[in-house]
Amino acid sequence: MNKIDWQQLKAEMKDAAASLGIDKIGIASAEPFTELKQRLVRHRELGYESGFEEPDLDKRTEPSLLFEDPKSIIAIAIAYPSKLQDPPKSEPGARRGLFSRSSWGDDYHGVLRERLRRLEAWLLERVPEGRFLSMVDTGALSDRAVAERAGIGWLGSNCSIITPEWGSWVYLGEMITNLPLPHDAPVTESCGSCTACIDACPTDALVAPGQLNSQRCISFVTQTKGVVTDELMRKIGNRLYGCDTCQVVCPENKGKNATHHPELMPDHDKVKPLLVPLLTIGNRAFKEQYGNSSSAWRGRKPIQRNAVIALGNFKDASAVPALAEVLRSDTRFELRATAAWSLGRIGGEDAAEVLRTAAMREQEETVQQAIKDALMSMTAST
Repeated sequence: MNKIDWQQLKAEMKDAAASLGIDKIGIASAEPFTELKQRLVRHRELGYESGFEEPDLDKRTEPSLLFEDPKSIIAIAIAYPSKLQDPPKSEPGARRGLFSRSSWGDDYHGVLRERLRRLEAWLLERVPEGRFLSMVDTGALSDRAVAERAGIGWLGSNCSIITPEWGSWVYLGEMITNLPLPHDAPVTESCGSCTACIDACPTDALVAPGQLNSQRCISFVTQTKGVVTDELMRKIGNRLYGCDTCQVVCPENKGKNATHHPELMPDHDKVKPLLVPLLTIGNRAFKEQYGNSSSAWRGRKPIQRNAVIALGNFKDASAVPALAEVLRSDTRFELRATAAWSLGRIGGEDAAEVLRTAAMREQEETVQQAIKDALMSMTAST
């Protein structure tokens, strides 16, 4: 490999990016991410982790623990759409929920892995001795830390990588390699004094620029499987998966809407679906409808629970019969407890009668308490 002009190879690789379906490529050093480790230690001490991350902080910050003799890390970015054209309307009696933009189209994990395979094949044609280890989201390394070091963009106050070209509407992936490619310089832009995302966060999860308390982040909460607190359920609104608020308000994202990757384009009825039908969707139908989406990784229960929450937040009385059926017959106590909360939010005599009837037969303590709380909230609001 000594005779290879690495600078030229890097230039040719970047020129080939578009033909490989990649929007941006950057090269980072494979040195340990020392500053990141310090931040992650503090993050853990404060209890801000989501629990979905790689637990070994050394693996998250030391590429040499994952790959023998790493020389560089190739970072890639793929832009995704941020706007729905003529989306279906959410109306009384036909309320709809929302999936975050990062879950539109095909599962980005598969899309990025396929792009990384293309890039690896392109490199192996030119350097047969090349070795590569690719990662997308669920890998040990921090995609954002690699992308920041590789010059893909800067780490925004909203904890997203913000690119000059597509804002933060990008998916990130990387591959560690033994190729000694010249490193790129980090982007010098920053968020400056802008705090739009911090000010807009519904749950104050953005505790400081670039610092997120995942336990309060709606994007995280919508992916959990348990019973959600009253405070957070009210904040979830009609979100079924994820939250885009901190990206929507970002000035750098204004007018950015990438539509050049067909597999990432949304199906309107899937990403803004009617809520009531979701309450009874079976496993097979759920897999058929959402199995190719990144939102399906936790199964249907979180999304169904969030649909129940959304109906309560809409306070649409026409949803009472559907919620009553969940409270009466759903085998999952988390959904029954959430249905009780939603009925309390909607209020009215019909909802109260459903709750009183359920109170006489319900055996699960968590649901019993949810029914009591719902009836008390209805009494307090009258």
